[in-house]
Parts: sequence; C-alpha cells; structure tokens
Amino acid sequence: MEFYWPASQGEWMAWLSAAITVAFGIILFFAPRIALKVLRLQTVPAHPEALSAVRGPLAGFYLGLGLSALIFSQPFLWIALGVSWGITLFGRLISMMSDRGNTIYNWVMVIIELALAAGPLLFAFGFFA
Repeated sequence: MEFYWPASQGEWMAWLSAAITVAFGIILFFAPRIALKVLRLQTVPAHPEALSAVRGPLAGFYLGLGLSALIFSQPFLWIALGVSWGITLFGRLISMMSDRGNTIYNWVMVIIELALAAGPLLFAFGFFA
C-alpha cells in the first residue's frame, strides 16, 4: 500500500481541503476546549458532558469525511466534501443575516469556508484537472 500524492493543481486544491478538514477534526477530537475557545464558545461547569458533543459529532464528521476523501480519492467524496463545506458556508451566511453575526471573525470564516468548498467541487466537476 502506498500513500497517494495529488498530481495536478486541481487535485491539490481538493486534497488540501480534505487535509484541513482532517486537521480541524484532530483539534476538535484531542483539544476540544481549545477548539471551543477558537470558535468563541465555552462549556458551563454544570455540563462537562458538552465536550463529548465536540469530540463525537463534530470531530467525527470532520475526521470521517476528510479521511475518506484523502484515502479513497473518489469524485463523489470530493463532491460530498465540497457540498458539506458549502452548506457550512450557507449556514454561516444565514446566521450573519438573521442573528446579527456580521463580524470580522465571521467574514474571515466565510472566506476560509468558501475556499474549502470550492477546491473539491472545482476539481470534482473538472474545472481544474
């Protein structure tokens, strides 16, 4: 078995999106308190079980989808990764409009999430070979 390295610029864009997704998942899994601080969230002392929501559903999906895309490198996985980041971006934009979340932090995250969505989608649909 051999580790696969991307061969084209488009493939690198998709691969980097998956690698960043895995990195986010690792941080969420192994350092949930730090991840919550970066996300500007916190748990309350009465509910320490809230960290399991970070390690389980959040880290699990980031790691599962990101690793699947990296390991299997199939078009439908790149599409799933791009669509997932696109829906994340859409949710952030809706929140910015309806929850008074129009902040610099959210605009920086919009740019990051747009890049993470665009890379795999552009590659999967053949815009970058």
